[in-house]
Parts: sequence; structure tokens; C-alpha cells
Amino acid sequence: MKQIFSIPTEKDVESTARDFLPLLEKHKVVAFYGEMGVGKTTFIKALCRVLGVEGAVTSPSFSLVNEYEGSDGQIVFHFDFYRLKNVAEVFDMGYEDYFFSDHYCLIEWPEKIADVLPDHRLDIQILEEENGSRTLKVL
Repeated sequence: MKQIFSIPTEKDVESTARDFLPLLEKHKVVAFYGEMGVGKTTFIKALCRVLGVEGAVTSPSFSLVNEYEGSDGQIVFHFDFYRLKNVAEVFDMGYEDYFFSDHYCLIEWPEKIADVLPDHRLDIQILEEENGSRTLKVL
């Protein structure tokens, strides 16, 4: 399943999120890899809007996880593990309750928790191209 999605400009993020949405039918846990500032949070915000989340979607940099509700009642968990000090913190937060809940789990900085990521996830690499556009690659 080697799919590639192109995001020419920031105005195209939401339409790309809409095109990406069918992948979530089979994969509720999505791990987003990419450098700082590449657009992981921006893309997750767009995905949340497409899923019908109303209100502000913010990066959970300090809380590790934010919870949102989509228009169909589906729960969306947004994780940001950038500030994670050690993997014991994810055990303390009860990560299995999230990752095996059948709710959407959108994960930034998954490499910080590589040892506990579930096998049933979808891995996405976000790259910044020389012209400033972004490319999402299904790994």
C-alpha cells in the first residue's frame, strides 16, 4: 500500500485530508513521522475538521493527548509525544486503553514510543519539498 498524497500549498491541506480519510476505515491508529515544523499538527487539525470535530484542535504538547468528538460521535485522540521523557509515561497514561479502543488515534512523534506502537497502525511520513509543498507517504 504505497500511496502518496501531495499538498501543494497550505490551502490544500483540508482537501488532502478528505482524500486521505478512506485510509482511516481500516486503520484507526495513525503514526505521523516528520521533522519539526513539517506540518504534522496542521494535517491532524485538517483531519479532525474532516471528521467533524468542532472547535479548536490544538497540539497536546504538554498533556500528551487531547480528546475530540467527531460529528458522528466517533472519538478522536490526538497524541504528541515530542516532550515525552521516557516510555514509562505512556504506560502511566494507559496507552493500551487508547490504542486498542477502536477510536481514532492520531500520533505525532511516534518514534518516541516505537516499542509500544500497535502493529495495526498506519505509518505516514510527511516531507517538505524544496518548493515548500508537502508530501505524505504511506509507509
